[in-house]
Amino acid sequence: MEQNNYHGKLQKTTGSGFGAKSTSKEIIKGIDLTGKTAIVTGGNTGIGLETAKTLAAAGATVIVPARDAEKAKRNLEGTPNVIIENMDLMNPGSLDAFAEKYLHSGRPLDLLINNAGIMWVPLRRDSRGYESQLATNYLALFQLTARLWPALKKADGARVVNVSSGGHQFSDFNFQDPNFLNREYETLQAYGQSKTAVNLFSMELDTRAKKYNVRSYCLCPGAVGQTELAREAPADLFQKLGYSDAEGNILPEVAASLKTIPQGAATTLWAATSKSLNNIGGVYCENADIASLNSNEKIIGGVAPYSLDEKNAKRLWKLSQEMTGIHFDLS
Repeated sequence: MEQNNYHGKLQKTTGSGFGAKSTSKEIIKGIDLTGKTAIVTGGNTGIGLETAKTLAAAGATVIVPARDAEKAKRNLEGTPNVIIENMDLMNPGSLDAFAEKYLHSGRPLDLLINNAGIMWVPLRRDSRGYESQLATNYLALFQLTARLWPALKKADGARVVNVSSGGHQFSDFNFQDPNFLNREYETLQAYGQSKTAVNLFSMELDTRAKKYNVRSYCLCPGAVGQTELAREAPADLFQKLGYSDAEGNILPEVAASLKTIPQGAATTLWAATSKSLNNIGGVYCENADIASLNSNEKIIGGVAPYSLDEKNAKRLWKLSQEMTGIHFDLS
């Protein structure tokens, strides 16, 4: 019987021995990635930077595509085994150019870590008219994975690791109006549906790709402090959410609950390297293990069943091809 994660059938802990406070160094201990190649989007800031540095320290050649290459060079200065390239997630032509250059090198791709994303942004649209969080957090991920597929298949054991979020519980995917053309824009709903899309895609990709020895995973890094994710959030947003006081200071109890950047990168690294995932894929992970199903949106943690729905995963795959103009053929 074919194994897949439709409807969360495989969402069961592995007993990894790690947890919410585990760090990137703990995860990568004893792992040698010499000879492996990884691409890490958003690998020049926050948990992406920590991910890139950790993979490079373990011996991997790490390629960091960045919109601001100079910033990436500054942030990664002194890190061995890193190559910085130009790429803009909001520019489909830029994605194609990056992927074409990589494919032209003839190298296999062992790890594609789709880490980059945006959140708490006002309504913006890309050149195609697509809402920016959907375009950046999901459609770019779909396009880049599709374009790099020949290199992933060539690696014979590649993994695609997609950084999702517990914020997928803010919204299911709205197939009727994904770009907020006929409904009022709400930034967290837009974020939520983009991350639900990441979950659905990761599951469906694994189902289709595993016969080529390519596995796919998605994950929640947790609430992480000191990243740039909230750089465009309105000044009063965190006060409204109960996270800060009237002066904009994060409440002590909230600050104490946030993960450090090395803790935030841990689950990405676990999904990318754990041997316990060698024969399982399409799962949503958190705290360096496979997460449990959670249908109660009032409870933080776990994965919402609607983001692992088989019918919607197949429907989204078709819609993604239509929206990007890419026929993602896994042959």
